[in-house]
Amino acid sequence: MTDKILTVRMDAYPADSQTLSRYLDTGGYEALTKALDQMSPEEIIEEVKASNMRGRGGAGFPMGVKWGFLAPAEPRYLVVNCDESEPGTFNDRQLAERDPHQLLEGIAISSYALGVHHAFIYVRGEYAKAARRIQNAIDEATEAGYLGKDIRDSDFSLEVTVHLGGGAYICGEETALLNSLEGRRGEPRLKPPFPAVEGLYAQPTIVNNVESISNVPWITMHGGAAYAAIGPERSAGTKMMSISGHINKPGNYEIVMGMTWRDLIFDVGGGIPDGKSLKAWIPGGASAPWFVPDVHLDTIVSIDDVAANGSMIGAGAVVTMDETTNVVAVAHRIVRFFAHESCGQCTPCREGTSWMEAVLERILQGGGRTEDIDLLLDISDNISPGLAWPPAMTTICPLGPSAVSPVTSITRWFRPELEAMIAGSEVAVG
Repeated sequence: MTDKILTVRMDAYPADSQTLSRYLDTGGYEALTKALDQMSPEEIIEEVKASNMRGRGGAGFPMGVKWGFLAPAEPRYLVVNCDESEPGTFNDRQLAERDPHQLLEGIAISSYALGVHHAFIYVRGEYAKAARRIQNAIDEATEAGYLGKDIRDSDFSLEVTVHLGGGAYICGEETALLNSLEGRRGEPRLKPPFPAVEGLYAQPTIVNNVESISNVPWITMHGGAAYAAIGPERSAGTKMMSISGHINKPGNYEIVMGMTWRDLIFDVGGGIPDGKSLKAWIPGGASAPWFVPDVHLDTIVSIDDVAANGSMIGAGAVVTMDETTNVVAVAHRIVRFFAHESCGQCTPCREGTSWMEAVLERILQGGGRTEDIDLLLDISDNISPGLAWPPAMTTICPLGPSAVSPVTSITRWFRPELEAMIAGSEVAVG
């Protein structure tokens, strides 16, 4: 599988990879120069469309198509989502800390293509180092003429502002992020209108995540067709995967999608420590329904293949669990996270996540009842009717349905284990 794997780990970067001098030594800002000197904004947008790249932030929507929705009104804004708060996800952090100039070059090219003159980078509140690195890179790039007024002696000017969030997971949702950026409470907005029509300051706004924007320089230099030729047709290009949990080689890996989960976990990740067996894994962060070896190990790692099997790649967070894992405790921990991070705007999410947390905690504490399984599923159904994937929603954003994923996963794949835990509680009480 080595021909299909590109390793992107901390020790793969030079110690000064975040600096302008190192970035220029490796061809940095050549794509921006090409864009400004040789390409029209429309040509850049067409190349991004031709790349077939789907957004790397979780939804997997084609990036070029999203750009095409941008309304003609001015001013327009580009907002880069670096509010990486999904448990198990840490690829944007590495890009921001170790390759901030690549991100800025992508922002500059994207802004030129979209007619944007002020871009914002919204950074997770806990990512202080990433925010410092990005700001330092902005200062370097501005002094060197790659940002600011009349970039590279062109008529194009761009200001980039870094905004450090307050540590709220919900602000990873693009409209909650926009509210926070405006100084308001971080709550998701009803859509429509979508941000491309009415976003930041009620103006047309494109919101893309760090990994998505970081691909733009390569696409600009080599062309959309070359990018589209990498990997499966509908999962083109490379994808950064954050692998953690019970795994021998945790870390970030840039892969070409199309391998199997067996390849990713056992070849790339080095398998499960101490010779233990794989019990389950979460393929796309805490929001995603779980996969199990007997059913999914030879499923293809691609956006569509994972979706066809009832889950999602999301932002690329893979969390593995070995045979010793208490899956009820894992589900409880994830549900507790979502209950804590709910903005409280929607009743099913605000109340339902807290009740699921309470029921799972009761089971873990030895007070479980047989009817608790049906109670968990009933609460889940009130948040996400039908319990299907992709989820139906009774909420404005997907946070509530995300909390349902671990509950439906343990009741589907590990029901005997859950029943045995409850039976043991009832015997002890009796």
